[in-house]
Amino acid sequence: MSLYDIPLHTLSGEETTLDAYQGKAVLLVNVASKCGLTPQYSGLERLQQQYGDREFTVLGVPCNQFAGQEPGSAEEIQTFCSTTYGVSFPLLEKIDVNGESRHPLYAELTQTPDADGEAGDVQWNFEKFLLSPQGEVVGRFRPRTEPEAPEVVAAIEAQLPA
Repeated sequence: MSLYDIPLHTLSGEETTLDAYQGKAVLLVNVASKCGLTPQYSGLERLQQQYGDREFTVLGVPCNQFAGQEPGSAEEIQTFCSTTYGVSFPLLEKIDVNGESRHPLYAELTQTPDADGEAGDVQWNFEKFLLSPQGEVVGRFRPRTEPEAPEVVAAIEAQLPA
């Protein structure tokens, strides 16, 4: 199954798939509003502003599996993201990224190794997966890697159309 075929829902509950982003580089990030890493929203939004007109998008995926750091409703998450960090990139519904209830999207993503060759469970909030415009996972960056770290920016730029 292609990543493009996996059924998803937007934060507002509308059905979608990653096919809506075909032809774009996508940085998928499991996000949380009450985490020590939550300020990464600022860097993610700057990436969206810098590259959004070049066939790129950040895609936020709220998750409450790590110390209950995303307890809010869809409306609360949307309000927090837009008013606190000015988030303009799309957000999906809150899902599980690990464990028995792991969403099929993350069942696929977590097979991808990081720079150290380690695949498997998402370690914490703000783990990042970079998808090519063809829907292939081409990068995995662990939670403490800042969105604007040189290796993330270089990987994004390598996926943008000339």
